[in-house]
Amino acid sequence: MKYLWAYSIPVVGTIGIYLSDFWSFSALFFAFVIIPILELLLPVDQKNYDQETVSGRLKNKFFDVLLYLNVPIVYGALFFCLYKITQTGISKTEIIGMTLSLGVILGSNGINVAHELGHRKNFFEKILGKFLLIPSHYTHFYIEHNHGHHLHVSTPKDPSTAKYNQNLYAFWFQTVIGTYKKAWEIQKKLNTVNNRSFFSVKNDMFWFTIIQISYLLLIYLFFGFKGFLLVLFAGIVGFLLLETINYIEHYGLKRNRLASGRFERVSEKHSWNSNHVLGRIILYELTRHSDHHFKSQKKYQILEYHDVSPQMPYGYPTCMVLSFFPQIWFAVMNKRVPIEMR
Repeated sequence: MKYLWAYSIPVVGTIGIYLSDFWSFSALFFAFVIIPILELLLPVDQKNYDQETVSGRLKNKFFDVLLYLNVPIVYGALFFCLYKITQTGISKTEIIGMTLSLGVILGSNGINVAHELGHRKNFFEKILGKFLLIPSHYTHFYIEHNHGHHLHVSTPKDPSTAKYNQNLYAFWFQTVIGTYKKAWEIQKKLNTVNNRSFFSVKNDMFWFTIIQISYLLLIYLFFGFKGFLLVLFAGIVGFLLLETINYIEHYGLKRNRLASGRFERVSEKHSWNSNHVLGRIILYELTRHSDHHFKSQKKYQILEYHDVSPQMPYGYPTCMVLSFFPQIWFAVMNKRVPIEMR
């Protein structure tokens, strides 16, 4: 099963952290050096599945189990790092490498999988998704993404859509602050519509706040200040990786405003697509993002490629690396953004 390779980042990262020293940077090196190199060598796969295959994939529960297993994998990596950092003789270099590698794991196998599970209707799957958001301090993503981003994507109302010629670092400030504010605004509207009090058990943002604070306090109590700093900064790395993906997913693409004043309906044109095989596997088909926004309830294993979708020149991992260097990113991507959508 090819999707087992989606566990490669936490496996490589945990082994590297166990080996110590510069090996502790292994997840970072694997994700942003090895995978981009392999993506350049491996073929692009544009094929879609026939109806019989789609039906079989939807019935096959193994695709769901692959997602569920990320909960023990992510938390296992987290607590292994916490155990390791409490040992004597650990160097500053190793702590930095461990923090970055753990952050990559939290981004790739934490928030990314939480995103998929957050779109599911099953209560159990939604709970697992929320658990995977906690280590990255991003539980509010559950509210904002489902009730905000998917509604306002590729419009000025969406803080998670990068503007044409906006660099990644400016976008980070826009989206990190903007999505948190938006999550509270959405929650307030939901409370009003459903006549809920602020302290209602169904006020997710209230409980998310309590959970996030409790998580950090418990880490501090059981693992000390070093453990606290580890999970704090690893979580920041995790959510910045998520927002880097958000940056490349919708960069420069705008929905047109209709004569009525409303924006056109979200279509396959409003997200960047990539069919590069390794990125597709590692990120559970997130790279077929155009189809995900077109039909957000589709499970990852049946997402399709559409000819009308704007295509990235490289896979998502490679494009993330390019986005860290704004002038290179603009040189590669600006000419690919349709003029009518800028």
